[in-house]
Amino acid sequence: QWYRKAADQGNYGAQFNLGGMYYHGQGVAQDHNKAVRLYLKASDQGYVEAQFNLGIMCYHGQGVAQDLKKAKQWFRKAAGQGSAGAQFSLGNMYCNGDGV
Repeated sequence: QWYRKAADQGNYGAQFNLGGMYYHGQGVAQDHNKAVRLYLKASDQGYVEAQFNLGIMCYHGQGVAQDLKKAKQWFRKAAGQGSAGAQFSLGNMYCNGDGV
């Protein structure tokens, strides 16, 4: 309830945490579409972990159609802000020729 209120008021941390709750189905019904929408809101505010999670979701087609080019864009954005997970994922995409 409190995360939802804070997320509705534009708090990127709450948007990210609520997105994670929807992604994993913790305390709410699992809904990858809602997770994507919330991660997008947090990402628009520059929240690096939300950008990384969007890359993962685009890569695997969770809540969105699988899109390796979009995954690469999200990973690149997060990697540029220092996300080690995004740097690793982007490196794997290049190594495997996925969407590059």
